[in-house]
Amino acid sequence: MHNRLSVLIYSPRKTTLRQITVPAVFLYGSVCAFFIIAALAGYGFYDYIGAKKNAGRAAVLAKEISFQQEKNAHQQKQIQEFANDINELKSKLVTLNRFEKKIRVIADIQNSGRQEGFFSIGGFIPDDLDSRGRMDQGTALDSHYLREMHAGINQLEIASIEQGFQFETLLQYLEKQKSILDCTPSIRPAKGWISSSFGYRKNPFTGRREMHKGLDIANHKGTSIVATAAGVVTYVGRKRLLGNIVEINHGHGFITRYGHISKALIKKGQKVKRGEEIAKIGNTGRSTGPHLHYEVSFNGIQVNPRKYILN
Repeated sequence: MHNRLSVLIYSPRKTTLRQITVPAVFLYGSVCAFFIIAALAGYGFYDYIGAKKNAGRAAVLAKEISFQQEKNAHQQKQIQEFANDINELKSKLVTLNRFEKKIRVIADIQNSGRQEGFFSIGGFIPDDLDSRGRMDQGTALDSHYLREMHAGINQLEIASIEQGFQFETLLQYLEKQKSILDCTPSIRPAKGWISSSFGYRKNPFTGRREMHKGLDIANHKGTSIVATAAGVVTYVGRKRLLGNIVEINHGHGFITRYGHISKALIKKGQKVKRGEEIAKIGNTGRSTGPHLHYEVSFNGIQVNPRKYILN
């Protein structure tokens, strides 16, 4: 093996070729160094391109992460507000339930017989729906928390339906009571003084002891007579010893009669209100003087009218 190599070099000035002898090791080393440098440069360029691409991906990923964080923060805020709304609605329903109970106690009304409000659905909504602590821990969107919220919504729906039923039954009861009160005789039918009370008395015409089934109120002829409760006029005309009378059916078993009248101001079938003028005091039938004979019957039995005069 030769240790030296001859190399021809062209000289442009002299237009001749020159022969130079160099060590073979030097030539081989130069070629190897060239390829090594070229390989390193290529690898560096490739690595630079890869790093640039990774930097681009990292920027996109960072932007996406930032967007997701903002999105999560917005969702957490919405869920926080939603949870607060649930708790607020729960509080309002509890207040309504207490108000209903208070009305029932004041009016001495029994409940509907069904279970009441929240207590019929297994207690209140979980108190941990106030989610600040859980959000600080980054768990606001976990499935357990969302299940709690859905359970809370279901409870609110059931409780609102139940509470609505309770108020409906309460309203029906109060309307019935109002109807009963409207139909219950409760005022004085005419001005004047009581000349004869309900109960046994000596008959002024026969002298016998007889049952007086009404209340006599004496006053001048033409004095106004008013209906003592709301009702429907069922009779206007003459009836034996009571002379001209007006009869009113008030419903719920109450009937009132107004006897010895001189003039009726209403007709059969007409609806009247409490306090509405219906007739004038007279002296018709068997009577010792101008007065009103006033009767109250409940479920077909004459009762003492004094019990139904509150004014």
